[in-house]
Amino acid sequence: MTTEALYKELNYVNHSREKRLHYANLVIDHPELIPKLLDILFRVDDKISCRAAWVFEFMCSKDIESCIPYLDVFTENIHRVHLDPAVRPVAKVCECLANAYYGKEDNNVKNTLLHHHKEKIVESCFDWLINDEKVAPKAYGMNALYLLGTEIDWIHPELALILERDFSSQSAAFKARARHILKKINKQKSRS
Repeated sequence: MTTEALYKELNYVNHSREKRLHYANLVIDHPELIPKLLDILFRVDDKISCRAAWVFEFMCSKDIESCIPYLDVFTENIHRVHLDPAVRPVAKVCECLANAYYGKEDNNVKNTLLHHHKEKIVESCFDWLINDEKVAPKAYGMNALYLLGTEIDWIHPELALILERDFSSQSAAFKARARHILKKINKQKSRS
């Protein structure tokens, strides 16, 4: 399937879990489509890029290791994504990568997510937190930053500062997640 054929197929992707899962499975079964999907995802001013992001998120949620060969492309471009419906799934993929890397289960992400990938994820997650984004990317970013901060020592103090500063002006959902993350940071700090 060519990139343009995949682009046309993405017109059929909608918010339904069924459609997203169908196309995620198609890409998992045909890994040669992943670079084409990413090409479309990073056409950041095109509305179809959002649909590519939804499919990529579902693919990564189902099989995080399928994105490993494309970590450079993904991490080098995530900062460019700006359409709300695309930012949320990209943030979710960052959280999935952090969960896999710091998780208890053995997986290949632990061997392939390198320092420069983590730096790009950290940069994007902080951008989502300090910019005018919806609560979901902020929440995924908080989780990813918390995990990354268990290894990169300057992250937790910065994260705590932002969460405490923005706490009163944010939504109830943000406050609930921020409370949870701050509690984990304080617990981590008391162990050190």
